[in-house]
Amino acid sequence: MKELLTFIAQGLVEDKDAVKVTVDEPNEEGVIVYHLSVGEQDMGRVIGKQGRIAKAIRTVMRAAAVRNKEKILVEID
Repeated sequence: MKELLTFIAQGLVEDKDAVKVTVDEPNEEGVIVYHLSVGEQDMGRVIGKQGRIAKAIRTVMRAAAVRNKEKILVEID
């Protein structure tokens, strides 16, 4: 899952080395939080107009998580 999020983010940004994904341990509800951080100049590319790209990233990640029987949340920092 971490590799998928990294791959998606690197496809969107110019500074691919600045893409970092950190994973929190599952909380009491079993939700795993993925934190995506990119360079400041690439933040707009990842969020998109009115958050459309960010929403699409979250949708794809949630679909992949369902296949792995996981509950996830993607936060863009």
